[in-house]
Amino acid sequence: MGLLSRLFGRSKKTIAEDAQLAVVNVANDDIRMNWAIEKARATLHYFQNSLIAPEPNQQYFSVKVLIEDGTNNEHLWLTTPSFDEEGNLFGVVGNKPVYVTSVHEDQRIGIDSQFISDWMIIEDGRLIGGYTIRAIRDGLPEAERLDFDRMTGLYIDDGVDYFIHDFSTPEGAILCLEDAYDEQDMEKAIACKNFLEEARLLLYKTNDSIGNEDILESTADVLRLSFIKNLMEEGFPVFKDLSRAYPQREKITEDLYLITEICTFPDGGRSSQKIYTFKEDDEWKVLNIQ
Repeated sequence: MGLLSRLFGRSKKTIAEDAQLAVVNVANDDIRMNWAIEKARATLHYFQNSLIAPEPNQQYFSVKVLIEDGTNNEHLWLTTPSFDEEGNLFGVVGNKPVYVTSVHEDQRIGIDSQFISDWMIIEDGRLIGGYTIRAIRDGLPEAERLDFDRMTGLYIDDGVDYFIHDFSTPEGAILCLEDAYDEQDMEKAIACKNFLEEARLLLYKTNDSIGNEDILESTADVLRLSFIKNLMEEGFPVFKDLSRAYPQREKITEDLYLITEICTFPDGGRSSQKIYTFKEDDEWKVLNIQ
């Protein structure tokens, strides 16, 4: 039985039954699934680079795409994926469509990359990416997740999220700050922060006056000096040997997000923290830990 057959529950009883796939219906406004799709698109570069030069332990590559057929839409997995120079995706439909008729199982198709909704790589039985699979799994009761893992035949841990290390996403901004920590670069670390908005958030939480600009700026100065003093006295945190995943992005306002970061240590230990990030002039910066 193939991987996609296991994922979608293909029966082994009769030919007719074997042709049917179990379908998981998810509402269009499902926060967990929408975040999974957004994360897959933001980290697609890792999949593409791995596809060009796969590591020996990367045995399987697949991409999920949205197929639009009139008023019917369906997300389907494509096997043996490849990209052309314009970024268009090509692959073989890996599971039987239920809602659309414009494509069929085992058909090779081409599609614009804007319709990609997920990607996955299997590394020695471990799931990399597969964000919509994780979203479905995370929506199950704890007692049912082990059966889900047995069905897929995959090892599903917190994973590693390969966001680009820049200020275009909240997660990328956090990674930039952690890079600065690893480089022990004070100026770079300061550039990853927004102390004024951190002060605004602090004053708001303490029910203090945030309309007084003098108080706001003086609080920002205190936070900046405290940040510098703490790094000088306590030393820079080390992140270079950690795997990092971002399972949740909570939208507070259009420009203020609370990000959950899970760090996995080489010995298997893990820690979790929630970090505020703020967007100004199309760049995300890091505020404080919740």
